[in-house]
Amino acid sequence: MRPGRRHAPRGSGHTAVARFAGPGPRLKLSAGREKSLERRHPWVFAGSIERVEGAPGPGDAVALVDAGDRFLAWAAYSPASQIRARVWSWREAAPVDAGHVRELVRAAIARRPAIGPAEAMRLVHGEADGLPGVVVDRYADLLVIQLTSAGAEAWRDAILAAALEATGCARACERSDADVREIEGLLPRAEMVFGEDATVEIVEDGLRYRVDALHGQKTGFYLDQRDNRATVRRHAGGRRVLNCFCYTGGFSVAAAAGGAATVLSIDSSAPALALAVQNAALNGLDAAPLEWREADVFAALRDLRNAGAAFDLVVLDPPKFAPTAGHAEKAARAYKDINLLGLKLLAPGGLLATFSCSGGVSAELFQKIVAGAAADAGADAAVLQRFQAAADHPVSLAFPEGEYLKGLFLKKR
Repeated sequence: MRPGRRHAPRGSGHTAVARFAGPGPRLKLSAGREKSLERRHPWVFAGSIERVEGAPGPGDAVALVDAGDRFLAWAAYSPASQIRARVWSWREAAPVDAGHVRELVRAAIARRPAIGPAEAMRLVHGEADGLPGVVVDRYADLLVIQLTSAGAEAWRDAILAAALEATGCARACERSDADVREIEGLLPRAEMVFGEDATVEIVEDGLRYRVDALHGQKTGFYLDQRDNRATVRRHAGGRRVLNCFCYTGGFSVAAAAGGAATVLSIDSSAPALALAVQNAALNGLDAAPLEWREADVFAALRDLRNAGAAFDLVVLDPPKFAPTAGHAEKAARAYKDINLLGLKLLAPGGLLATFSCSGGVSAELFQKIVAGAAADAGADAAVLQRFQAAADHPVSLAFPEGEYLKGLFLKKR
């Protein structure tokens, strides 16, 4: 026997664990279903719950206990969703209340100056910051909040007050209009909270962009692509660039600023393209090499292939094809289609920056899809770099689902 160690007496069994007897509603998990919570995964699915004790409403705080009534976490209840509870506190002595929520928001925002510029960045990133379903983005003096869970909705006022206090922003709007709110039994909401104008100008990597936070995609701009736009800019010099699903022209402006010979940008949204044209003008870019085309990207790619077009750098940044793993098979066909066409349009030695923002498609699956597209296109390509979201979009080790944005930077040989 090693010094300082003693064997437990035979027949002593496991150490007794105190039963949780706190007040309020509880969700009791079926035997063995506590394992993921013990690994700090913050979601509890409906099938893991043995019974609901008490009468919690949407967004109410509930105690999660195992089959032996041992405390596991405090969570927000969501009776309309298959994700029946999301953890907001792991400490029994720290139940969820307005003060706890405000402290989580303040702590998340306090971490951000060390990892990115304050001009435009994500300040709160959902589960990675201990705030499931909460997104807070800053665009200069404009704060944008997005709430997509019943718990986030319940603590809306505390979240907004803490974010405004921590940032000192003069304006705020809410973009809680994502489709996932319907799954949570919540109505969409998009409105100004403070101030009257949700348009703002930001500076990223020395480039100026106009953002319409109330009407644009997500919260108005793809902040998660900040570092990846810089990569495209560094490699664009002298190249013929094709930017598909260009939205308001983030990659297009970056490529043009990087010295691209030509940039063809395609999107199906006329308002997004109009703002993209403004963004190019804001930066004093020569309009002659820039072409903006309103079209369905899938059809436009086929037209370009049939016309024998060729490009030296292709960017594929499509919308979310697979919001959940259940949509992965259908999404895989769409991803393969656009990547096959993109590779066929790529000249030898050309570069492909291809992305997926679908949480239901893993990085491993995405690479397999792109590899299959390359094989069908008869293209040999090498991975130069793997793309991910910028550092202000952290991923919790215990919550890999948070790694929604993934991408590959390929060179066609």
